[in-house]
Amino acid sequence: MDESENQTSNPRIAAGAKAISDIIEARLSRRGFLAGAGAAAATTSLGCATGPQHSRLAKAPREFAFAEIARGGDGDHHAPDGYLTDLVLRWGDAVFPDAPTFDPYRQTAAAQERQFGYNNDFIGFYPLRSDGAEGQHGLLCVNHEYTSTRLMFPGLTDGRMLSQEECEVEMAAHGGTIIEIEQDRAGVWRPVLASQYNRRITAGSTPIEITGPAAGSDRLKTKDDPTGREVIGTVNNCAGGVTPWGTYLLAEENFNGNFLGALEPGHPETANHERYGVPGGWYQWGRYFDRFDVSKTPNEPNRFGWMVEVDILDPNSTPKKRTAMGRFKHEGAESVVAPDGRVVFYMGDDQRFDYVYKFITARAFDPEDRAANFDLLDEGTLYVARFDADGGLEWLPLIFGEGPLTPANGFNAQADVLIETRRAADLLGATPMDRPEDVEPDPATGRVYLMLTNNTRRTPEQIDAANPRANNAFGHIIEIIEPNGDFASTQSRWEILVRCGDPADSQAGALWNPATSDNGWFGSPDNCAIDPQGRLWVATDGNEATGANDGLWALSTDGEARGTGRAFFRAPNGAEVCGPRFTPDGETLFLAVQHPGDGDDASFEGPTTRWPDFKENTPPRPSVVAIRKASGGTIGG
Repeated sequence: MDESENQTSNPRIAAGAKAISDIIEARLSRRGFLAGAGAAAATTSLGCATGPQHSRLAKAPREFAFAEIARGGDGDHHAPDGYLTDLVLRWGDAVFPDAPTFDPYRQTAAAQERQFGYNNDFIGFYPLRSDGAEGQHGLLCVNHEYTSTRLMFPGLTDGRMLSQEECEVEMAAHGGTIIEIEQDRAGVWRPVLASQYNRRITAGSTPIEITGPAAGSDRLKTKDDPTGREVIGTVNNCAGGVTPWGTYLLAEENFNGNFLGALEPGHPETANHERYGVPGGWYQWGRYFDRFDVSKTPNEPNRFGWMVEVDILDPNSTPKKRTAMGRFKHEGAESVVAPDGRVVFYMGDDQRFDYVYKFITARAFDPEDRAANFDLLDEGTLYVARFDADGGLEWLPLIFGEGPLTPANGFNAQADVLIETRRAADLLGATPMDRPEDVEPDPATGRVYLMLTNNTRRTPEQIDAANPRANNAFGHIIEIIEPNGDFASTQSRWEILVRCGDPADSQAGALWNPATSDNGWFGSPDNCAIDPQGRLWVATDGNEATGANDGLWALSTDGEARGTGRAFFRAPNGAEVCGPRFTPDGETLFLAVQHPGDGDDASFEGPTTRWPDFKENTPPRPSVVAIRKASGGTIGG
């Protein structure tokens, strides 16, 4: 996330909030254990409250068994002894047989549209084989979140502006890649360039249909699209999801950064743009393309910030922006099938003091008819979370005409509620969170894991039970417990699993199982995954604030080990780790290593590492890594 997002656009926060520290401590002291050596001598809960609504629906997952790697940082990546790491795809690698050879000094948009994009984030894996070898062959779906301009292009250290052609290259590097991969005889994953499924989706050239309740709204209409039903491209694609019916979801996150310009005084979209931080001005695209200049195309920002669905088995299909799922800075959309067959998607709005959502389809998933599910995401109910101090969680529906979502407050249709999802959630009284990012449901247990990355802007007067630390530099993880595994419930429970940071620092307020080693604690949880054994893995974005590089940690969620972290993978200098994804057999773990070589003064000519090629005149290249055991078998034990 760009440092300019280290703030809030939520007007509710400006007024402050009543401190409830006594309630928090009473609640968190209900059950628990000592936070570890050097921590404050207080008992704090890491477990969920007992009771029938919290009973497990499956047996406890297997414990982890691997040799932890050491904390630290250098220019290369690291995995435990006995594990192999293979580079599957790097920025600029061919996606099609006719893709030109990557040349970072002669980049073109035409070449980039045939090559793997920049800053890979979300990873999805869709197995193709039906012969039982599901871990050996499949489709990899990868998001390309943003471009690190100074690392991507040569000659920018003098502050020169980008050319139109360079802006077009950036647009081509955004979006997503769908590519077939398979293991060779040695077990190494390789792309299948001649696959019928391979596809690039970009910000600059991919037509995308707008569907759902907001489609056709006057607020989505532009000179280029007077219908309000088609937009070119998708941007800032952070995390995402793969649906039960085999489609791929790309989340549009920090779309505000793609816009320049200023609205005329009194323009009706002014408050809406301000709530989303538009224009962010991170990119120069608006200098050459009117649609990214809000003074010329004021409705264009309303056409971004959605979930985009792609049929990965049909490379000629038109992607769709599913407006029923709301408009905000989507981190992802991981899904689970509820007991009644409806599909539930959990989503975080990745900004300080914003909210956690879930979307429940109106109709049930049909596992026997894939095509019958193609428009499930156009009908359903979007909910936003209110975390109560007693451990209750209320999911509040965002429905036009209900409560404050009426014409009196500027909402004249469901389209307005969805275009201004944040303002609607403000009025409903949702709980402002410490940067809600990945939200991962576990279908076997009825639990949901919420990553809260950090929030250094929260003051002592603004703490609440679900966000119990002021100046929360290290983040925390919340476990949501859906009653009896009913993910479609509108009333849930919640507990804090861990408070991140150094447990030996009494000022950090960290909370870990005391069995956590000096290598096992971390800061700034971001993405997560639940492996086929039901175990939780957490990737970080901002762990450098702890004095070590970002990476991937195993985190126990059950039994005596609950709340124990174990270090598994470490990224090279400047990089974060994104998109952990396991094959169905649990024998391969894919990781996205994003923006390697970044740093305060880093540039194409002077990165903090030249990973993964380590060639003098080659810039660092964001890449997807496949991790497997040298001896074969399940990742992690």
